[in-house]
Amino acid sequence: MKKTVLTFGLISGAVMAAMMLATLPFVNHISSARSYILGYTTIVLASLFIFFGIRSYRENVAGGRLTFGRGFAVGILIALISSACYVATWEVIYFNFMPDFVDKYNAQMIERAKAAGASPAEIAKKTREGEEFKRMYSNPLYNVGMTFLEPFPVCLVITLASAGILRKKAPAQAA
Repeated sequence: MKKTVLTFGLISGAVMAAMMLATLPFVNHISSARSYILGYTTIVLASLFIFFGIRSYRENVAGGRLTFGRGFAVGILIALISSACYVATWEVIYFNFMPDFVDKYNAQMIERAKAAGASPAEIAKKTREGEEFKRMYSNPLYNVGMTFLEPFPVCLVITLASAGILRKKAPAQAA
């Protein structure tokens, strides 16, 4: 199981990391809405390796049989490795190439509030929330946790669906 989990987890994580690194030069040229779409599309596509990993385990290790529980275990381990790769890549990017990310994010949040016609009190509230977020995000544990919450829910859904789709009972014994 270790080989399957490591192989497919690292492939999935490499796809997420490579796409994140590939889009880094364009970060100031695409809108935040498009970057969310691109990012989550990449996460979904990379998470398909969870399905392939569970299927590979079923066919090559488990002799063609797979319970939901075992499929879930294989899938969740792949998801954890993949998500860890995503988090590690973001931490390197954030601390080395985009230390102003939170400032830009807060500025966008305030601009959206102004464009929506927010009152000065609402804008001041958004500014305070942005400063609080900046303070919390500077804590590496909080940063890692928040970053982990980007890909992991998607990976979890793919894991649940894949374990359900790929479960296969042993053929019935002839009496």
